Amino acid sequence: MLEICKYGETVLKQKAREVENIDEKMALLVEKMRQTMYGANGIGLSAPQIGESIQLALVDLTMGEDRDEFMVLINPEIIESEGSEANEEGCLSIPGISTQVTRATRIKIRAYDLNGKEMQQEHEGQKARVIQHEIDHLNGILIVDRVSILKKQLLKKEIRKLKANEQW
Repeated sequence: MLEICKYGETVLKQKAREVENIDEKMALLVEKMRQTMYGANGIGLSAPQIGESIQLALVDLTMGEDRDEFMVLINPEIIESEGSEANEEGCLSIPGISTQVTRATRIKIRAYDLNGKEMQQEHEGQKARVIQHEIDHLNGILIVDRVSILKKQLLKKEIRKLKANEQW
């Protein structure tokens, strides 16, 4: 398993660079990220979360139960969105913390797969939420950046407490 970067690490606040070459090295990175995501009981993981500042994200709401649900998104972008819904979100880079985040309920994305093929897909519900969360990571945005200043201060206090109790 790869080490997951935690809140406060610089790579999580940077806009990741576009992937230019989709090759065997990329396929190997995807496999290591997949194992890391499943090992951490995650349903999504972005390359910045493992210290690689590139536009690569994985999504699998089944956590490995259904191989067909595993998504590799290279250079993803949201090209349409509609609706709005607040729901609780957590993040592998902010362990022990969850907060309400408002996201679009339906999105249309454009991305490349591991074969370098461009794809356009529409998603709604939980899958749309997770994809938006991962694309946020690629843009240097974390769930704590999507809340009010007061809520952000409270979350930072909670994080300091978790660190002090060695639960981080």
